[in-house]
Amino acid sequence: MKKTIVLVGMLLFSISTQAQILDVIKSTVKDKTGIDLNNPKTTGSTPSTTNPKPTTSTSPINLGSLTSTQISSGLKEALSLGVNEGVKKLSVTDGFLKNEAVKILMPEKLRTIDTTLRSVGLGSLADQGVKLLNRAAEDAVTEAAPIFTKAITSMTITDAKNILLGSDNAATNYLQTKTQTQLFTAFQPKVKASLGKVGADTLWKNIISKYNTLTGQAVTTDLNEYVTTETINGVFKMVAEKEGGIRNTPAMRTTSILQKVFGAQDGK
Repeated sequence: MKKTIVLVGMLLFSISTQAQILDVIKSTVKDKTGIDLNNPKTTGSTPSTTNPKPTTSTSPINLGSLTSTQISSGLKEALSLGVNEGVKKLSVTDGFLKNEAVKILMPEKLRTIDTTLRSVGLGSLADQGVKLLNRAAEDAVTEAAPIFTKAITSMTITDAKNILLGSDNAATNYLQTKTQTQLFTAFQPKVKASLGKVGADTLWKNIISKYNTLTGQAVTTDLNEYVTTETINGVFKMVAEKEGGIRNTPAMRTTSILQKVFGAQDGK
């Protein structure tokens, strides 16, 4: 009888121990995986009944219908419009002088001349000097359109899509980077002729001579180089303004290629 009681006790102890071990296993599984072995019907494999979040496209701009040739043509047309309209606005009287965005100021190297002349009552001479620099630019810029147009039509835009989807003046910046040196070389003789035509070269020789006499210095500067650079920069500013308008204002896209190409970048 005692043996039977002992055996029964050992059996119950063994069952209890197994149950404890099983509980530990179940608890560990639930902690590590989230799966409840006591209720397998509610495991993580059950499909969620909540509404799924709507997916969003990682590329909202659809350029699939545009070829590289179309993109290149659209960009070139935008730049050409910017050049032609910019030159037209700048080539009239006061086109540079009365436009604060592009007005050519006295060269930085010569601004002490401006102060000195005004201090001795020759402010009108300084004003006339600045005026004639701008008159030279207004005269010379009429020759700029074909030079810029040639640069635009001959450029190869291998990264056309990046330019299209770039900043508001990405195409203008690209053109400026690629053509600045060639444009300067081609345009400098035009500016030199205009400086002589409007009398800017003679007046500035007089201004510098007076300053050197007053101060005992020997100041010189290359006005041709300075005005050429400033005139080219002025045209680029106008081109950038036009490009930004075409990119952001659908009404300014006056041709089908502009509408097709720049319509694709709306909302980028």
